Amino acid sequence: MTIGAQVAAHLPYLRRYARALCGSQTAGDAYVRATLEAALADADLAASLAGGRVPLYAAFSKLWTGAQVAPVGDGGSSDLDVATQLRLDRVTPVSRQALLLTTLEDFSPAEAGAVLGLSKDEVEDLVASAVAEIDRDSSTNVLIIEDEPLIAMQLEDLVSGLGHSICGTAATRTQAQEVVEQEMPGLVLADIQLADGSSGLDAVADILALAPVPVIFITAYPERLLTGDRPEPTYLITKPFKEESVRAAIAQALFFGSSRPLN
Repeated sequence: MTIGAQVAAHLPYLRRYARALCGSQTAGDAYVRATLEAALADADLAASLAGGRVPLYAAFSKLWTGAQVAPVGDGGSSDLDVATQLRLDRVTPVSRQALLLTTLEDFSPAEAGAVLGLSKDEVEDLVASAVAEIDRDSSTNVLIIEDEPLIAMQLEDLVSGLGHSICGTAATRTQAQEVVEQEMPGLVLADIQLADGSSGLDAVADILALAPVPVIFITAYPERLLTGDRPEPTYLITKPFKEESVRAAIAQALFFGSSRPLN
């Protein structure tokens, strides 16, 4: 079996992890590409990838930690790049890896430890440290775009419990536009498929045309975004979701700051 066939099922999620870790789709993809190239050049590494997600993520982590490939920016030095780097400097990289592995990627602490070469207890300590660092960021106002009332209420409670305010909830693209006319959110949580058949992607695009707001997509259809054919959202959570995953994504989104439009 080829390396491509061995990792095909895991590759979209490794790319998602790399984007969240680097704060850039271009840089994340560069690290993923370098990981696959390393596997092609190393027969032992290639053989290990047959073991599933853990060895694949471990190979990526070893390369990323060793900085054997330089991050590639999204085109020049921007205010976002500088702000992101300043935030990154405040959180230990391995803590950020532990947080993302156990929340966004749903590894157990033991599995994340195997990826990072650490014990289960060390991973749990790192996650707690990362959350504490990120939670020091100031609170913001949040727009929830979700057409299922129970899920919208669950997200409202979760967001409020983190110390943020709710500037509005919307079940359609039009309702989202009405909320934004009154108050621009500092963060958006958005479903893709909305009540009247409108698209959460279009609702988000409307907002990003006005301001570079961090966005987290929460959807039962992640495959619609994880295509590799277009710019993809850094923060994408699959329904049914774990509240811990949403908390981690919120922390990461605010940590990295603004989003770029999807186009």
